[in-house]
Amino acid sequence: MDLNQNHFELFGLPPRFRLDLPRLDSRYRELQREVHPDRFAAAPQSEQRVSMQLSTRVNEAYQTLKSPLGRAGYLLQLQGLDPEFETNTAMPAGFLGEQLELREALEEAVETGDARRLASLSDQLRRQRESLLGKLETELDERQAWSEAADTLRQLMFLEKFGEEISDAEEGMEA
Repeated sequence: MDLNQNHFELFGLPPRFRLDLPRLDSRYRELQREVHPDRFAAAPQSEQRVSMQLSTRVNEAYQTLKSPLGRAGYLLQLQGLDPEFETNTAMPAGFLGEQLELREALEEAVETGDARRLASLSDQLRRQRESLLGKLETELDERQAWSEAADTLRQLMFLEKFGEEISDAEEGMEA
């Protein structure tokens, strides 16, 4: 195994947003069988250390590629583009307006204990997320529109956070 390979090379996959996830899973299990530290328990300490490093590398690469948002961010990094999640918070005005309305609806649903409204918001979020993931796939795989993909990825990150807030609210109502 070459530690200088990128994540896609490590798993023998093309560097694309749309992945053969069963193939990723299968290759992950194969690689883990090869490098897992348990296989090197009786080996010299230096080999155990290398095994641990390789196993960690395989795990990190797998987690990145398995996650659509992680995979998109990694593809952008391979193109030399930093999505600037921490510093670039610019969003289209229409998207921000919609998110403000959704947050207000979430607050109202929590205040009134409206579980149906929460479920509706969750469903709306799922549809919006699916739409943006489709857009992201087109931008990355078909158009190689890296800058646009970074903008879409930032929007998806925003939605992820909102999804966590909805989940927290749902859990709060169940308690």
